[in-house]
Amino acid sequence: MKFHHLVIAVLSCAALQFGFAEPVGAASGATSTKVSKATKATKTKKASTRQTVRKRAAKAAPRKVSAQRSLAAAAPVAAAVEVDRLGLPLLRSSAFLIQNQNTGEVLLEKKSDAVLPIASITKLMTAMVVLDGGQSLSEEVVITDEDLDTLKGTGSRLALGTRLTREQLLHLALMSSENRAASALGRSYPGGIAAFVNAMNIKARMIGLADTHFSDSTGLNPMNVSSPRDLARMVSAASTYPLIRQFSTSSEEHVQIGSRVQRFGNTNSLVRSPEWEIGLSKTGYIQEAGRCLVMQAWVNKQPVIIVLMDSDGRYTRTADAVRVKKWMEAAATQRVAVGPGGSS
Repeated sequence: MKFHHLVIAVLSCAALQFGFAEPVGAASGATSTKVSKATKATKTKKASTRQTVRKRAAKAAPRKVSAQRSLAAAAPVAAAVEVDRLGLPLLRSSAFLIQNQNTGEVLLEKKSDAVLPIASITKLMTAMVVLDGGQSLSEEVVITDEDLDTLKGTGSRLALGTRLTREQLLHLALMSSENRAASALGRSYPGGIAAFVNAMNIKARMIGLADTHFSDSTGLNPMNVSSPRDLARMVSAASTYPLIRQFSTSSEEHVQIGSRVQRFGNTNSLVRSPEWEIGLSKTGYIQEAGRCLVMQAWVNKQPVIIVLMDSDGRYTRTADAVRVKKWMEAAATQRVAVGPGGSS
């Protein structure tokens, strides 16, 4: 009998330790009652804790939503592209300006007055001066050793002796950023390259570019400088030339070079994207300038000028342009959802 009671006591202790609610054995009534009460107390405490957590979460949720609505573009924008605490997109270019071309409203800017090298963005001015000069576009121009890049040592598929029309050179300079093509365009201008560069700087003043100066027709010279604000004006001016719009946004061109037909592609991959409607485009790169991109594009049925300067990574300028577009589209969607009266 003593042994039987000892077994019951051991099992009862185990029940207390592991939270069994049912009695262990016929003679364990008092112990079972204590175990049951302890278990119920534990369950009640857990349930109470869960209710408290739910109540706190319910109270906190409205405050979080309210804080999000106070941002410039709110949740849909954050979901579309990474934004800062004000709801503005985080861009990787060191200087930029995004502007509505119709209204002149600046949508985004950073260091928009900083004067920086512009690399091959220069070729937009080269094209305007060529077209303003009224020279025959069908006239053939020969690539000579004067068109070789002795400054940066860049190569070209336009070999010495290549004969192309001025129109073909203009196309390759704008679409593929061909340096020898841009050099030949400036060199064949009445008065030579010196007169051409002078005409570039006069044109810059005529269209109100106070921060801009040119030293060559290619952009290889880092003394070719401008600011994001000036480049926005230059893009707007260049967009009035139908041939510049056409050549700078064409995706590719096949050109007879000697005995071979060679394919030249656009340096801006976005012109081939069905998600973009681009009216004008130009890329640029030298070490001093970083990677640059200027565009006139249609976003939310509005013409927008995008100027991105001094990007480090190879694809950063393109990625920044995509971020801008997504941010604008998401912000427009948010305005429609919220309505003119404020938060929804």
